[in-house]
Amino acid sequence: MSDLPAYRVWALPGIPEVRTGDDIAKLIASAATAEGLPGLADGDVLMVTSKILSKAEGRVVRADDREAAIDAEAVRVVARRGPLRIVENRLGLVMAAAGVDASNTPAGTVLLLPEDPDASARRIRTGLRDTLGVNVGVVVTDTFGRPWRSGLTDVAIGAAGVRVLDDLRGGTDAHGNPLNATVVATADELAAAGDLVKGKASGLPVAVVRGLSHVVVSEGDDAPRDGDAGARALVRDAADDMFRLGTSEAVREAVTLRRTVREFTDDPVDGGAVRRAVAAAVTAPAPHHTTPWRFVLLESAESRVRLLDAMRDAWIADLRGDGFSEENIARRVRRGDVLRKAPYLVVPCLVMDGSHTYPDARRNASEREMFVVAAGAGVQNFLVALAGERLGSAWVSSTMFCRDVVREVLGLPADWDPMGAVAVGRAAVSPSERPVRDAAAFVTVR
Repeated sequence: MSDLPAYRVWALPGIPEVRTGDDIAKLIASAATAEGLPGLADGDVLMVTSKILSKAEGRVVRADDREAAIDAEAVRVVARRGPLRIVENRLGLVMAAAGVDASNTPAGTVLLLPEDPDASARRIRTGLRDTLGVNVGVVVTDTFGRPWRSGLTDVAIGAAGVRVLDDLRGGTDAHGNPLNATVVATADELAAAGDLVKGKASGLPVAVVRGLSHVVVSEGDDAPRDGDAGARALVRDAADDMFRLGTSEAVREAVTLRRTVREFTDDPVDGGAVRRAVAAAVTAPAPHHTTPWRFVLLESAESRVRLLDAMRDAWIADLRGDGFSEENIARRVRRGDVLRKAPYLVVPCLVMDGSHTYPDARRNASEREMFVVAAGAGVQNFLVALAGERLGSAWVSSTMFCRDVVREVLGLPADWDPMGAVAVGRAAVSPSERPVRDAAAFVTVR
């Protein structure tokens, strides 16, 4: 049985109450060499609760208002439910309250996370090597909640001398199947193992794991390098994070992302993404329980060119009829080229199915206005959903000025009213900063 894979984990007693300026490595070394304890050996991994590092590094601050401390540490709100906030903090960690902790600290103060947990772990590792002559790994831990799972667990927020990730991609499983996505979060698994013996209120802030020396990097300097990148390597890049936002925050982010794009790349547009945006569009409010929206998707270059050529010819004829010079006409036509530059076009249409007819023109006009407003709400939903799919768009009104031409070219029913055209694609350049608008300037209270 002795050759079966196994490890041992124990909490390290004897760590005193930590104060600002204390040398954590020396405190651990003293506790580990106490009589009756197994000491530390090469290949051991230490799990160190971040709280004692915060205290030693002077990260205890006065804060009668804990919310203000959270504001100072947070860089982005991910989700909010009442007073609870899940935020991204300055370390890139997504967690409740930015890691600001009001427990195990005097009243009127809060604990902030260590300034640089990876650097803190490197100092402890170096200090133990200098004091005890051992090559150990160090993991700095903190408590996290997790999406879709009840309960808390410790995870790694800092590390030194530990291979924090075990990348199995490119290998095969026991059945010979290729492993294409398996990257094991070794440092988080170590943190959770240590937490089982440390506990949350037992006064045992350090745990030792023995028997897993293969996760400890060889002895050398403690600068981040291959195999020892620190816990920062566990933070998923924003571009790869499919669950970056909470529900309401995702909506607000998508609304913010929705910008008019006038220059597109040649990248093809996923028709599935556009159809998902249409599904969002048709959830807009509408009068009389109607569905006044229709979306014509121009997915082929031929259909787009045929429509835009016919619209251009009709527009030029109208401008000449209005007495514009050829130079002025050419300039106006060039301004409308945004639709030609897009790899995908959508023509939203209004239908009046289900509308009411009244005996006087005023009420009939108001009835149409209700349907037009509903159409606009549907298009706004559509644009926001496109932004959520990371697609740029530009809603251009030109089809409204030649509806008969559009209906004829696209073979649409006579009662479909084109409500502009939406250019869709990936933005070729980043949009300029949106002008800041004070919402209060648009509000009237009675």
